[in-house]
Amino acid sequence: MASQPAQDLPPFAAIVLAGGRAQRLGGADKPSIVIGGRSLVSAVVTATISAGAARVVIVGPVRRELLAGPVPGIEITTEQPPGGGPVAGLRAGLGLVTEPWLLLLAADLPFLTGRVLRTLLAAAGQAPGAVTVDAAGHQQWLTSCWRVADLRAALAEYRESSLRGVLGALPHAEVTIAAEPGEPPFWLDCDTPGDLAAADQWARRGQRPGQSEQNDRPAQNDRGVR
Repeated sequence: MASQPAQDLPPFAAIVLAGGRAQRLGGADKPSIVIGGRSLVSAVVTATISAGAARVVIVGPVRRELLAGPVPGIEITTEQPPGGGPVAGLRAGLGLVTEPWLLLLAADLPFLTGRVLRTLLAAAGQAPGAVTVDAAGHQQWLTSCWRVADLRAALAEYRESSLRGVLGALPHAEVTIAAEPGEPPFWLDCDTPGDLAAADQWARRGQRPGQSEQNDRPAQNDRGVR
């Protein structure tokens, strides 16, 4: 599926969930881990800006030092209680969103790109909602796109803590997006030491996280994160 130009997409925000406990990494501050020369959270924010997001909401502890300089459109909030899980994070992020659509993303995707996000947005507009599917056929709920009004309505009635529980009930398309030749899989998240080792190996092969963004960024958008 080809991605749409950013100017043809509806206004959208991105919520980046960065408040997890990283238990499989011994409680490390996962979003601050550096792969290929920059933090995981910065890689994800760069992809959203490249895709044309009007607003990026990072949910979790304040880590403004991980972002290079003042970046317009970025807001930081914390879920209640802190570390309360992805549904609590989604609720907190939604409180700052005024755009009609949003991307829901994890903060540990070092190879996410604007191309992937634009393709996801285009698919969501026809569904109305979309979730990426990895090479093994697994739904990646934290690389998904939703109509904000639908999410608010679903969360108003939802009392559980499962992200799959609230998102899976919404109408959505499943989107398979192949990696470009020679590129690492964008769905590679960094949950375990093995995941980090795999990501680092990809980066050392010369594919810097977000490298394809350099020729992929909308010309009218001069914001950036390094």
